[in-house]
Amino acid sequence: MQGMNIKDFDLNLLHVFAAVHAARSVSRAAEALGLSQPAVSHALTRLRLALRDPLFIRRSGGVAPTPRADLFARQTEAALRQLDLALSESAQFNAARSQRRFIVHMSDIGADEFLPPLLAAIGREAPGVRVDAVQLSSEAVAAALEDGRLDLAFGYLPSLAGTESQSILQERYVVLLRRGHPQALRLRDRRALERLEFVLVDSHAEPARVLHLLGLEPRIRLTLPHFMVVPAILAATDLAVILPRRPALRFAATHALQIVEVDLGLPPFTVAMYWTWRSAHDPGHRWLRAHAAAMQLDAPPPTTAPQPVPARRRSPRPKAASSSPAAAARTRPRSAR
Repeated sequence: MQGMNIKDFDLNLLHVFAAVHAARSVSRAAEALGLSQPAVSHALTRLRLALRDPLFIRRSGGVAPTPRADLFARQTEAALRQLDLALSESAQFNAARSQRRFIVHMSDIGADEFLPPLLAAIGREAPGVRVDAVQLSSEAVAAALEDGRLDLAFGYLPSLAGTESQSILQERYVVLLRRGHPQALRLRDRRALERLEFVLVDSHAEPARVLHLLGLEPRIRLTLPHFMVVPAILAATDLAVILPRRPALRFAATHALQIVEVDLGLPPFTVAMYWTWRSAHDPGHRWLRAHAAAMQLDAPPPTTAPQPVPARRRSPRPKAASSSPAAAARTRPRSAR
């Protein structure tokens, strides 16, 4: 807003803008806000003049935001959340009465690990608190934390700088494949991995980096967006995947899979939660971090040892029946002869 002082700006326009951006429709936004459609249109006109941008373009069935509107929407959402927090939360966070919404970054395997114990603890103490889990690219996490679109980020995020963090657990990478895989007993070193064909989950940067470091990119045969479908695919094929040990143990316990702990030449790594200085002293944020740090994570199932390929047993071939008198005599009971 060039040349405009915030004291001259009507903050109600932000609520109207956010509603239209979310609904992609002026009429639906008006209904959600309890306003008339002309009132919403008038508010958008004022905001367009202030920002010097059309903000929304008419499309079939509603409106589409301009690139400037999409950028402004991210900033507006963070600002409105901070205002709502300032109005609703006092210096002492009242968990039992709070209606606060927390947004956390987790991968799909991270959510499988952390959300059950975290929500169990939160639900006992703060039944009105809402948690939204999202998965951003590793490059987008820092900006989302900084501008308030994220409260916490969980995972192994070595490229994340300028944040505060707390360790949650130590991990290491393993190989996961089906039980009875013909190569399982031969996986004694890194060179043996060249005999395998791999699944790549492209929403997880670090396992992809591991395949690159090991020179195994030419052995990738399948690329997927998430890990949750991987166990069923491994159980039905001779493909393998490299992933952290704890989720690998969970997958092996529920599918016909086994873990091989090959020396990949990679050090163990730390899974942590991350936040920024802006929220470090916020009472509600401290409450959430305390519960996250105290999560009672289930002990992983025992490692499944590699199993040899079972030999196939041939069924005995039935003997052909004979109609000769001699054969019939040989097969009759002795008492009948």
